[in-house]
Amino acid sequence: MSAEITVVGLGSGDPDQLTLGIWKILQGTRSLYVRTKEHPVMSRIAAEGVSFESFDGVYEENDSFGDVYETIARGLMRLAQEGREIVYAVPGHPMVAEKTVLLLKRYAEEAGIDLRILGGESFLDQAFIRLGFDPIEGFQLLDSSAVANEAIRPGLHTLIGQVYDSFTASEVKLGLMDVYPDDYPVVVGHALGVEGEERILRVPLYELDRLEGYGNLSLVYVPRSDDENLRAGSFERLREIVGILRSPGGCPWDQEQTHASIRKNLIEETYEVLETIDEDDPDHMREELGDLLLQILLHARMEEEVGTFGVYDVIRGLNEKLIFRHPHVFGDQAAGDAAEALKNWDAMKAEEKRLKGGIAGEASALDGVPRDLPALMKAYKLQKKAAKVGFDWKDIEDVFAKIEEELGELRAGLAGGAGAEELSLELGDLLFSAVNAARFLDLDPEEALSLVNNKFRRRFGHIEDRLRRQGRSPRESTLEEMDGLWDEAKTLERAPGGKPL
Repeated sequence: MSAEITVVGLGSGDPDQLTLGIWKILQGTRSLYVRTKEHPVMSRIAAEGVSFESFDGVYEENDSFGDVYETIARGLMRLAQEGREIVYAVPGHPMVAEKTVLLLKRYAEEAGIDLRILGGESFLDQAFIRLGFDPIEGFQLLDSSAVANEAIRPGLHTLIGQVYDSFTASEVKLGLMDVYPDDYPVVVGHALGVEGEERILRVPLYELDRLEGYGNLSLVYVPRSDDENLRAGSFERLREIVGILRSPGGCPWDQEQTHASIRKNLIEETYEVLETIDEDDPDHMREELGDLLLQILLHARMEEEVGTFGVYDVIRGLNEKLIFRHPHVFGDQAAGDAAEALKNWDAMKAEEKRLKGGIAGEASALDGVPRDLPALMKAYKLQKKAAKVGFDWKDIEDVFAKIEEELGELRAGLAGGAGAEELSLELGDLLFSAVNAARFLDLDPEEALSLVNNKFRRRFGHIEDRLRRQGRSPRESTLEEMDGLWDEAKTLERAPGGKPL
């Protein structure tokens, strides 16, 4: 006799809803196991003299539901492999929100054990009846542990199962509040369809975790809504809006744009984001990041219109790249610190090029530095790449000597009447050497210069403010006066408790 496991569903809780076939199986088996005896049908089964064993004790022995389900499934497999014909009964329908059955399907197939699954009334059946909505209008079922912004679709009727207690209800509430207003009406259903036990409560969302009575037969229902404001925080809505702007009947200006026409916008929006970082202004940063994201959506939309790729292809490629380049997170490699993580990143980046057909011998060590980077940032990246292959100064004293040499050559060129092009090259050499100094000091020259730029603006702003109070402007004052005010600004910077200038 081959090993066999029969899985049956006990329905949503009303014993009268059990099918005749399942009732006969329950009465006829000598090896009945139930995931939990905490189900209304179990009292009827016990009253009929049907003996069973429950796995309730497993819940107390394990720290997580995942471990509980794994232990139950493995235990049933061991019993079946001993040659016993097992009947395993679960609440509801065996294929609706029943993790142990999914595990059994996999393990039974691997072990060559016959697995027979017989349905039962799901809690969904009673939800459709008792809560009064038709799932054909659009419906989704979520586990209480999976209520997150990206999973919530307000245009669908939403049922959230396995809301066992007030803590779980609180987690569900917080997840829903990422999308819905605090007072959005929701419904809590306890023991739907079970005579004498059913309770249906309609409450504003913020009260969800203040209710009592949560248990194994509790769920939360969020009615669907066509209110577009509820989709305002979704990526899909943003993509939809950009599509409308570019489509016939949309915005004439957006329709006319090309990659080339808005190329500069991408650069400008990037620098505006950087400015908010320097200002440490989160609200402004949120706004500017949105403007930058719009540029990405517009460029992706243009390509989607001609059939090359869409924004989801961009996202898919990014996801794959992030996973591939982080083997110390998603693979079997290790990285004890940021340096090791960067080393892994560079190695996987080189492997990407190899897999794409790149020939190592033809590649330059300087490849990968964008052509249109600001010159200071570009110099820094070029030097870092050259240093990785050993082309570098031995120590910072050599760099300082090089700076002095380049400064001398610039002075000599100026004294000798050199032309603008030659002087530009000499000045460039000096700046390039200064970037080397920044690199040796482990400082970002772009950031360093930004700090100095900001300092200059503050101090010059002090000069303008002081002169303005005197009814004058910088054009109407002498250099000596402005130098004095500049020194005053420096003094205020150093004064204890003084405002930064």
